[in-house]
Amino acid sequence: MFTNISKELQKLADPIKAKILSGYFKTGKGEYGEGDIFIGIVVPKIRKVAYQFIDIDFDSIERLLNSKIHEYRLVALEILVAKYENTKDQKLKDKIYKFYLKNTKSINNWDLVDLSASYIVGDYLLKNDRKILYKLAESKNLWERRISIISTHAFIKEGQYDDTFNICEILLKDKHDLIHKATGWMLREVGKRISMAIEMKFLDKHAKEMPRIMLSYAIEHFDDKSRIFYKNNNK
Repeated sequence: MFTNISKELQKLADPIKAKILSGYFKTGKGEYGEGDIFIGIVVPKIRKVAYQFIDIDFDSIERLLNSKIHEYRLVALEILVAKYENTKDQKLKDKIYKFYLKNTKSINNWDLVDLSASYIVGDYLLKNDRKILYKLAESKNLWERRISIISTHAFIKEGQYDDTFNICEILLKDKHDLIHKATGWMLREVGKRISMAIEMKFLDKHAKEMPRIMLSYAIEHFDDKSRIFYKNNNK
């Protein structure tokens, strides 16, 4: 099965797009995506392949996740998301969730996290203990920290924001701008989907200490007067 999906992906490879994606996802020496290999396949095409191979076994998915090729890891995650969303079997959902957390070392770029974390981890934790998110938020691994905050998007969609705010507070002092951006994005989502007043209450407490880019993402949809107010309080 792995060989079949590999052949399908190689058919779609585009060297020109691969070069563009390699730059966009910062694969150069010392950058966050150092060493990641792209073959140049866009997400919509990846998703079509995932649905074509939705019944692939977990051993093959793990082989894909262990690949140095970015699109192989991405299709593996899209297959997991598709499996999770298209089953009512709780045992299978349990297996997918545990498999995902077991393989976080391979979920190692921001798009891989963003296209999977809330759909698997976040959805699963809507009805389960959420302590794992706090453990991930304290991880030394950049991508596990991003998984922790992005997973809360599933809660926000259900009108819940406590865990988002709690994890945001943990990540306020994070050193990486990819965490700043993700955290600001989730704060913005609270304002967009739940209440801007609730988001503002959090900002009133923390805007002064927030990294600039985190604040910028959080207030992106505010009116000019509010944006100026919060920026002026961010020193």
